[in-house]
Amino acid sequence: MIRITADLRETVIAIARQAGAAIMEIYAAGFEVSQKDDASPLTAADLAAHRIIVEGLERLTPDVPVLSEESAGVPWDTRRHWATYWLVDPLDGTREFVKRNGEFTVNIALIHHHVPVLGVVQAPVGGQVWHAVRGEQAYRRDGHRDTQLKTRSPATAPLKVAASRSHRDARTQGVLERMGGIEEMSLGSSLKFCRIAEGGLDVYPRFGPTSEWDTAAAQCVLHSAGGVLLAADTGKPFRYNRRESLLNGDFIALGDPDLPWRDWL
Repeated sequence: MIRITADLRETVIAIARQAGAAIMEIYAAGFEVSQKDDASPLTAADLAAHRIIVEGLERLTPDVPVLSEESAGVPWDTRRHWATYWLVDPLDGTREFVKRNGEFTVNIALIHHHVPVLGVVQAPVGGQVWHAVRGEQAYRRDGHRDTQLKTRSPATAPLKVAASRSHRDARTQGVLERMGGIEEMSLGSSLKFCRIAEGGLDVYPRFGPTSEWDTAAAQCVLHSAGGVLLAADTGKPFRYNRRESLLNGDFIALGDPDLPWRDWL
């Protein structure tokens, strides 16, 4: 595994900020929207951020492969041998980008033996960067100032619950109702995990497909801040690149790991 030095972390943060700046240029100038094979939206901002991140990471760590949402066609027979690799979502929340509500992020994670060991999440609108190294503290950077993050634990009623603005189904609604009196917030992209890491939210349940690049960077931040992201079927933290599919199963993210989440499902 490559050594995660302060210089490496700062370089990844700088790459994320460069990608965020490119996204904002296109956001301001206007853009067309096309569709991928799975009917999800694609814009010039996704592709511009992808190029900046991949080129930057390849310069930084030439021997470490990069798996990006926009270059995800790496065969399983190749990926399965990766002990360490970068997992990237150049623009997480493209639907939010298209809606122009500002709720999108740049996600960069370093995965080692299936576990996120470095996570960087950058918000192009606002410019904040959430970052963490596994086993160390998590931080939010505003400008040049870092603030250490800590989840709200113990979480007391009313629980503050994140619900996806673009994805809501009957099962999610049932879980929210079983929680009892809650304060609900709709928020896009990895920002939900980051708000939990900051203590501004407590719970984020998600039932339905997400991809591994949607969660890895924010999972590292959340765990380092004292929270957890757990698979709904096993109760174990997500691990990555363990099978051919790059889709995640259902999950629940918690700021307070002692919350009775199984009672809600």
